[in-house]
Amino acid sequence: MRLDNGWIADVKRVPSPHCDCRPANVFPTLLVVHNISLPPGHFGGPWIDRLFTGTLDPADDPYFAAIWQLRVSAHCLIRRDGEVVQYVPFHRRAWHAGVSCYQGRERCNDFSIGIEMEGTDTLPYTDAQYYALADVTRLLMRHYPITPAHITGHSDIAPERKTDPGPSFSWRDFRQLLSPPPDDI
Repeated sequence: MRLDNGWIADVKRVPSPHCDCRPANVFPTLLVVHNISLPPGHFGGPWIDRLFTGTLDPADDPYFAAIWQLRVSAHCLIRRDGEVVQYVPFHRRAWHAGVSCYQGRERCNDFSIGIEMEGTDTLPYTDAQYYALADVTRLLMRHYPITPAHITGHSDIAPERKTDPGPSFSWRDFRQLLSPPPDDI
């Protein structure tokens, strides 16, 4: 994987209008892992792309009537099969965290990158998703001052409001994929 002006080369791009400039001299130092499925518990389809681009039709599903006007986005989505979709270049601020605080610092959108995993709090994520997330994370750590210590869940930065990525997300498995392999003896 490589970056090209804030975009991951050779992944699907669906540019979102729901982003803006980061504050002056602020760079991403935090990675926030989320989950999403639209309608809830359903995977696949164009609905996440449409939500993040402001084109979700409330007539397509009863659930959409409550969310179709939201102005939200994430930098990337990792689908169940491991496909990475990017909505916002990493140097721009995506609108994924909402009211949030990390280690006493508020407004996490200002200094974070948001990655959505297609899933729910309670269903296991796929191996393909963990591998793709690890690949994207390693790429980000090469280009931004993000360390494994500054990777967290949406539930950790907005605990009163959010539960994702949920108990079904294996932080242990994900962190093992980030660890360098042991040297051959």
